[in-house]
Parts: sequence; structure tokens; C-alpha cells
Amino acid sequence: MTGDHYFTAMPGARQRRREVGFTVAGRELRLVASSGVFSADRLDPGTAVLLHKAPLPTGGCLLDLGCGYGPIATVLATLAPQATVYAVDVNARALDLARENAAAQGVADRVIVAAPDEVPATVAFDGIWSNPPVRVGKVELHAMLDRWLHRLAPTGVAWLVVARHLGGDSLHRWLADQGWAVTRHASQQGYRVLRVTR
Repeated sequence: MTGDHYFTAMPGARQRRREVGFTVAGRELRLVASSGVFSADRLDPGTAVLLHKAPLPTGGCLLDLGCGYGPIATVLATLAPQATVYAVDVNARALDLARENAAAQGVADRVIVAAPDEVPATVAFDGIWSNPPVRVGKVELHAMLDRWLHRLAPTGVAWLVVARHLGGDSLHRWLADQGWAVTRHASQQGYRVLRVTR
């Protein structure tokens, strides 16, 4: 045990690369993941629910918040050829993998992989997709969401997926208490897909 978590900036675990395959909207993707990165052995079930239940965009400036090795960012860029996608994570290994996967799928020119502080403050997002790292604790989670949801464009929409047993319903209430318009867009396999707007 190394003590690494998927929100560790510089994972110490030795890299063990593996291929993760999945299908979204009839497109099969095969991405490279590695130890030290969130859900490295499969597409996380919450991410799968989000990608199948939230409506996929056709374009715009989009954010994959907590991108990991890049499954959401890669799907968004692949299925929305007019979109520019920011893939943001604190994990340096995840960022390297997200870049590699975007390049392998031929969308590296439209996927901007970055650490949080590398995203220009002037960028506003038409859409945010996130399977947020709830295990960091409520204080850190709320601070992260507060930071990035305020980057939504006036008509932008955020799509969040959270397991019910990990606080999906309490997060819904917290977001509403902060003044966001929140609806439960879908529920599947114990996950809540939340639609968040101004």
C-alpha cells in the first residue's frame, strides 16, 4: 500500500498500464489507464452512468472536472467535433494519460489538459461534466465545486454524478442552498445525475 489516492498530485505507485474499453453513443473507445489514477481497471460505474444519461453536447467550451485518464473529455471531444474541452485534474499522472488518450483518439487539438491553476481565469464554460471526488471530504468537495461552478457561462449547464450512498442527495441540497438551480436528471445503479444551472 502506497497511501496514494486518485487526488494525489504526484502518485508514488509504480505505473501499471492497462487498456480500458467502453462504448458510448455507439462509439467504442479504448483508452490507456494506470495505477495511481482513479478507476484504472475499468470505466467507473458513475462515469458510465453520467455518459449515458446526461445529454451530450454538440459544441461549445466544455470542462471535464477531475478528468482522471480522460474518459469524459475524450468522449466529449470525439462526439462533439465543434467543442473545445478542458480536462482538469490535480493528478500529474492522470494529466499525462489524458493527453496520451486524446492524441490516440485524434482529438488532442481540441482537448486542453491542465492542472486547475493553469486554466485562464477568463474562460467560461458552456458545460461542465464531473464525477467529483467525494472521498476528499465535504469541505474540499464543496470548495472545488464552488470554484468551478462559478465559471459556468450564463446559460451553461453542469452535469454531476454522485453515488446516493456517498451523499448524492445531500450534495443536491447543498447546491440548492448555495443558490444553484438543481434537478435530479436521472438515477441509475445507485447514482444520481444532477443538472445544475444558475
